[in-house]
Amino acid sequence: MKKYLVIGNPIEHSLSPLIHNFWIKKHNLDAKYEKKKLESDNIKDIINDLRDNRISGINVTVPFKNIIISHLDELSDIAKETQSVNTIFKKNNKVIGENTDVFGFSESIRQTNFNPKNKKALILGAGGVSPSIILALKKMNISEIILSNRTRQKAEILKNSFPFIKLIDWGQTIKFDLIVNATSIGLKNNEEFKTDYTKQGGQLFYDVIYNPLHTNFLKSAKKSGIAAENGKNMFIYQAMKAFKIWHDIEPEINDEVRDLIK
Repeated sequence: MKKYLVIGNPIEHSLSPLIHNFWIKKHNLDAKYEKKKLESDNIKDIINDLRDNRISGINVTVPFKNIIISHLDELSDIAKETQSVNTIFKKNNKVIGENTDVFGFSESIRQTNFNPKNKKALILGAGGVSPSIILALKKMNISEIILSNRTRQKAEILKNSFPFIKLIDWGQTIKFDLIVNATSIGLKNNEEFKTDYTKQGGQLFYDVIYNPLHTNFLKSAKKSGIAAENGKNMFIYQAMKAFKIWHDIEPEINDEVRDLIK
């Protein structure tokens, strides 16, 4: 039986096993998918498990999407550009890092009525998923990307990779069409931003968090009559691409799949 993992810290919120095991069962595969909480010191051991075929594939979530790169042999072009890896597989005895988050975010935006072309986006957070969002929006011809992070230094590092983005201080507001919460604020039900971003209007509030489905960030948008979208579709589409990489099967995405994420 082949074994697949999602690794992160925290990891309790991850619903990756739910969706991957659903597809595994659907396609009668001799495999199982589990989640594992790791410390940074354990990353090398997990990669060695993949090298030795004790694990067949790994998904990566916060906070390891960048720091895991040093343990890999090769990166896909998108993983190189974002310096962010969320899917790992073995090919020709090499451990390869891939980024399916760019695809996942792009597809989830396409599911909404929002057209990013010539619009302005504000991204909150400079963590592991932020480079993927930046690259996806750039590919969708957004006109301007502004980023705000609690730690300015981390935002500056991201700007080195994407010189075209503009930085503003944490808590500062600016006019935008799209705002994306790429932080972990909202993973716990009582968490919320101290800044009220609804005062800037905006056409779409997007939260990469999918569990819980309704963060305070999104609730505030809906209360103000602004369109709000959680990270469910991003999660599903990035998972679909990872599944195809590992099993060479593109699973169907339908209401049955979407209903798994509640």
